[in-house]
Amino acid sequence: MNTKQIIIDAVLAVAIVVLFVLYFTGSKSGSPVASSEGSVVSAELPIAYVNLDSILANYTFAVEANDQLMNDQENATAKLNQQARTLQNEYADFQRKVDNNAFLSRERAEKEQQRLMKRQQDLQDLEQKLSQDIMVKTQNLTMQLSDTVDNYLKQFNADGRYKVIFTNNHRDNIIMADEAFDITDQVVSELNKRYQKKK
Repeated sequence: MNTKQIIIDAVLAVAIVVLFVLYFTGSKSGSPVASSEGSVVSAELPIAYVNLDSILANYTFAVEANDQLMNDQENATAKLNQQARTLQNEYADFQRKVDNNAFLSRERAEKEQQRLMKRQQDLQDLEQKLSQDIMVKTQNLTMQLSDTVDNYLKQFNADGRYKVIFTNNHRDNIIMADEAFDITDQVVSELNKRYQKKK
């Protein structure tokens, strides 16, 4: 379990404890509660959540970036497959020449075999490089998307109306919540407006 997940789980645990305390002290949601200083505060929790899956599916930047990433992966796979087929054909041609004693000397056959082995190693190196490139692009995209959403949420909550904004992806963190706390549609709408202005 990574550190980020531990922190999220800890924040969720604290939020649940606060909910239980508020509920079992007999206060009704939204009704005033006397604080230890004697002032009256609202028992309604200033929290919200965004559904990360919805953001990824509906935020134009995320959709376009994901499409580009998939296109890059498809191009890399096509390139590798084409070179693998070419190499396979060259190996088949080499084997046919060996079987028919077509090489004029043993040295020429060995030289051709070494060339093909080098091509095979080059192809493996290319496959590793392309995989590494895709992984780096994916990490960069994830960081860029995370920064964009985080920065927007800071601006969105500049007035401090929410004390906690959770993220939920495929019911990972929030099992059940009132839809009134879901600000996903508003966040996605504003993110898309900002993205269109940048384009």
